[in-house]
Amino acid sequence: MKIDLISKLQHLLQVMAFCLGVATLQVIFMPERPWAPPVAYSLAIGLFTWAIIDLGRHLFPSAAETGWPSGVAGPLLVAGGIAVGYLLGNALADLGCRTFGWYAGAPPLDPAVELRNSVLITVLAGVVGSYYFYTASKSAYLERKMEEAGRQASEARLKLLETQLEPHMLFNTLANLRALIGIDPPRAQVMLDHMNRYLRATLSGSRATAHPLSAEFARLEDYLALMAIRMGPRLGSTLELPDALRDVPVPPLLLQPLVENAIRHGLEPQVDGGHITVRAMTEGAGLLLEVADTGAGFDPAAPATTGGSHFGLAQVRERVATAYDGRGRVELRSAPGQGTVIRIHLPAPNPAG
Repeated sequence: MKIDLISKLQHLLQVMAFCLGVATLQVIFMPERPWAPPVAYSLAIGLFTWAIIDLGRHLFPSAAETGWPSGVAGPLLVAGGIAVGYLLGNALADLGCRTFGWYAGAPPLDPAVELRNSVLITVLAGVVGSYYFYTASKSAYLERKMEEAGRQASEARLKLLETQLEPHMLFNTLANLRALIGIDPPRAQVMLDHMNRYLRATLSGSRATAHPLSAEFARLEDYLALMAIRMGPRLGSTLELPDALRDVPVPPLLLQPLVENAIRHGLEPQVDGGHITVRAMTEGAGLLLEVADTGAGFDPAAPATTGGSHFGLAQVRERVATAYDGRGRVELRSAPGQGTVIRIHLPAPNPAG
């Protein structure tokens, strides 16, 4: 039997507030009577009833969606808790009032009327209180299920984005490999080895929503090696990953579309090619990832074209927003002829889900 003590403390305070509210109403409607007895009776009966019902429900098999006993056990527990709570609370409150003289000055009441009123108040308050905690438990369960469904939807969305990105890269590589086989078989073999390592890492990463930053950089290393075979000395690259950040988790395939964009739209169009730098660094308690190239650059304000340089950036923005619940940010700086710098600002240290 596992009991959440913080939750029970919150329930206790709520019950005490409810009991004091009931006592206040009695004092308002019967101002001629002392205020202490209604407070004593309300608190004693209410707390005994709550303790029996709210703690007793953990002794029975409970429904997952409510945390309350299933079937007739629930109503029977409430009825028994109200009855026993009334008897014990009534006895304790009566003892306290007599001990401290709180009955002094109270006008006499018909015992039958007083019994009827106290039983009616106890039953109504017990039923209302039990229903409140029942619905609160059910609402909390539904909120947890909604959060779980949201996480599952986010994971599915990330997987969908990966399937959109992977074929884009693979088709380019296979086309290059086909051309190399006919003119330079040794280089084609090296390219095939890099592609095999890249695909193994991709398949491994597809089974999780996050992997270490070192794995992300290893995939980039293989990808850049594939591109270097195609572009030769026209492509220069630098990967900077501090040892302290190697184990920081990030969504798989986060940086590769940015690197692919930099090569495809920034470096390849230039006769001399260019250099691309990928680095990771700390930013306060968070993480900063940067992809910078010396390529052709572009106007960020220009309309996006299908399959253009905005494609990979849009996918990365979508992945960061989904994986980090809107707490991540992607920043772009570029201009025609001045290269491109993309920075990804991530919170510390785990993506959602």
